[in-house]
Amino acid sequence: MSVASLDKQLGIEVYATQTVGVGGVIREAADDFEVEEILVDGSKAPLSGTIAGKVLGASSQEQRFLMCVLVKRNWDTFIAIKNIARQLGIDQRRIQIAGIKDAKAVTAQHLTIDGGKADELMKINVKDIQMFLVGYLREALSLYYLLGNQFTIKIKGIELEESMCKMRITQTISELQALGGIPNFFGHQRFGTTRPITHLVGKAIINGDFEEAAMLFLAKPSIYEHPSSRQARQQLWENRNFKEALENFPKQLRFERQMLSRLADRPDDFAGAFQCLPLKLQELFVQAHQSFLFNRFLSERLKRGLALDKAEVGDWVVGVERSGLPLTAVAKVVTAEALAGINERVKMGKMRVALPIVSVKQKLSQGIMGQIESGVLNEEKIELENVHVNELSRQGGRGGLRTAVTPIRDFKLNAIQSNGNVCQADLSFTLLRGCYATVLLRELMKPSDPIAAGF
Repeated sequence: MSVASLDKQLGIEVYATQTVGVGGVIREAADDFEVEEILVDGSKAPLSGTIAGKVLGASSQEQRFLMCVLVKRNWDTFIAIKNIARQLGIDQRRIQIAGIKDAKAVTAQHLTIDGGKADELMKINVKDIQMFLVGYLREALSLYYLLGNQFTIKIKGIELEESMCKMRITQTISELQALGGIPNFFGHQRFGTTRPITHLVGKAIINGDFEEAAMLFLAKPSIYEHPSSRQARQQLWENRNFKEALENFPKQLRFERQMLSRLADRPDDFAGAFQCLPLKLQELFVQAHQSFLFNRFLSERLKRGLALDKAEVGDWVVGVERSGLPLTAVAKVVTAEALAGINERVKMGKMRVALPIVSVKQKLSQGIMGQIESGVLNEEKIELENVHVNELSRQGGRGGLRTAVTPIRDFKLNAIQSNGNVCQADLSFTLLRGCYATVLLRELMKPSDPIAAGF
């Protein structure tokens, strides 16, 4: 089955299912893509602002961290937090989140404000942003509080009759459930769909070439972005005039302009320019390159016909918490002697097959999967022992393990609305933290042009 060229650029080279896709478009409007965050205690950040759940047991105003729900529409998470911090008159580093949410969507998530006061929330007046008080915590919010996200999504413009649309969606989900869930690819958002260069920037950083990394991030144009942005990037690519670029870059390219402000004064301080960016954004570059390599590993495993929910000798496997979250710290390499017992535990849902997120510290798999991974690294000209270690690469490059497959919870085809031979499918489902709704939607839709399809 044909795979879009954009997907291949991101290391997503195969489909896990054989059912023909329904096509269609997502994110035609922000309300077509809704995300509600779920914490490990079951607390959900609702779009309505009505708080449900235990909220981690914190209620006393003697606690240090004020906890809120942030509901945003068509906002990048980092930029939304920057605006909230500005209105509160605080350093944005005092605001912590558990996870990054989609920009072109309506999303609800938790956040904590170090030393925040409930009455200060009245100061926040930003278009398409709402803040709701939850309570207080003893510590700042972090990834480890996050269980996952519930998605409610509309696929519009499906050029099929209602019965065919329903059949294809149902069959695709059945195929995925038989595999143990969706292949746990890092989705398009990890790399930048309209300008997929984040992983290329990360590769330059781990090679110690900050000048190349900066020029890729600032100046490599894309045919899919706004003409004014594309023209400004192209001009910088050609003349490398950072002062001129600072004048020409559109105001909405906030992060690029932060770097340009530094380079306009210090044109050779490329590493320093990156350090002007929010820490979490700095981390994303190296992580995106690691994600690309993971995607390539997983694609090759699927190409070879190796199961995602059954271990081979030499595979990494990890434990699974009662919540369903993988325990990547509890990991082992499968030996021939232990293979049968481990696969029994995998079948029971107590363990999962995992692949490495490569770093100088994380070891590759052994056996056939190890051979696959070594082959990919050779193709990509990555020599782990020669990776350049520097401050930026350390921030995002710790590596680890990621499961090869992730479960789909509570999938529902809520409705199919038909207008002649054009349908709209309304879906809802829940995925564990770090897993991408677009990976599931990609299997359902199989778009020939992911950008036109809203990815």
